[in-house]
Amino acid sequence: MQQDSVDAIKAHPRYQELVCSRKCFAWNLTVIMLVIYYGFIMIIAFAPSLLGTPIAEGAVTTVGMPVGVAIIISAFVLTGIYVAKANSRFDALTKAIREDLQ
Repeated sequence: MQQDSVDAIKAHPRYQELVCSRKCFAWNLTVIMLVIYYGFIMIIAFAPSLLGTPIAEGAVTTVGMPVGVAIIISAFVLTGIYVAKANSRFDALTKAIREDLQ
């Protein structure tokens, strides 16, 4: 790509909007996932009996198992949220930038 094309893209206001919104959205999702994950780790470290409590009287499965599965599922859900926004908002901005610069 020519340097003047790169400079034109970087100077475009919609490109600035795309970069800022994508970065902020990605950081928000990252912080959410880190809070979920490290919250789980903190519970394991400071209140292990909470997650070691059986789900029901006489059950072998503890509360920690469904909570762990929920954490894994939350990662997939957050990824899906990012992909949905990327396919709608971010792709629309990218298309608008391309149309403006042609």
